[in-house]
Amino acid sequence: MTGPLGSAESTTGPTSRRARRSAAGGAFVAVKIVVCVKQVPDSWAEKKLNPADNTLDREAADAVVNELDEYAVEEALQIQERLGGADACTVTVLTVGPEKAVESVRKGLQMGADDGVHVVDDALHGSDALATSAVLAAAIDRLAPDLVLMGSESTDARMSVVPAMLAERTGRPQLTFAGKVELDGATVRIQRVTDYGYDVVEAQLPALVSVVEKINEPRYPSFKGIMAAKKKPVETLSLADLGVEAGAVGLAGSWSAVQDFAARPPRAAGTVVTDEGDGGTKVADFLSAQKFI
Repeated sequence: MTGPLGSAESTTGPTSRRARRSAAGGAFVAVKIVVCVKQVPDSWAEKKLNPADNTLDREAADAVVNELDEYAVEEALQIQERLGGADACTVTVLTVGPEKAVESVRKGLQMGADDGVHVVDDALHGSDALATSAVLAAAIDRLAPDLVLMGSESTDARMSVVPAMLAERTGRPQLTFAGKVELDGATVRIQRVTDYGYDVVEAQLPALVSVVEKINEPRYPSFKGIMAAKKKPVETLSLADLGVEAGAVGLAGSWSAVQDFAARPPRAAGTVVTDEGDGGTKVADFLSAQKFI
């Protein structure tokens, strides 16, 4: 049966056999998954822009791993477990950002990922989504994974465009807003969350999948995982290592920029309605004046 998007639907459950890809000479190698993560300001903290260049002031709030990317890491680890462990599937955590962004990679390693890659370069400062996707694409081309996983959006920008940009730049089919992911040999199949339920969408590897927050429950790093992460390798790459020109990223190379901003005005005092028998009428008049009714 064909779903609304023209994709093949299936009622079969996830396969238990190991998904592997053939290498030259008929040998087999583990499926390689790369999970893109982003370091963002804490969602509960007040965000500020730096008046010097109208970019995010990263020192004004605590930095955390983008919440939706944690779901992507968890999904990669669950796929690895279903396929038989690290011998059948490897998980690499990739991030682009300043020096402290490596903390996001470490969080993924503490959860159970095998290794990490951190792209860091002063020229990246101020990069917009287009510029960032170009750097991520260069890193993914270098890593050559079978499957790229990432959150559907970041909590600081809420744009939800990087997955599509990254799929286009790397020439991979994109399977977005996944509420369930199955890997069956060289085929990846998802349940794409929609307003009316879900569509079943599938593609051949290599592919890119973005996940939604209801797909799983990210695990907390155990003490053993935290200690083990200290010994896991994290490769640091510059723009030059990836063959990306510095002028193509950062503020100068971005297609969008903040031209001006103003601080949010202080919250005005509320209106107190004294009920003298006509409280209901006064409230109705207030709501009508504010165009709520």
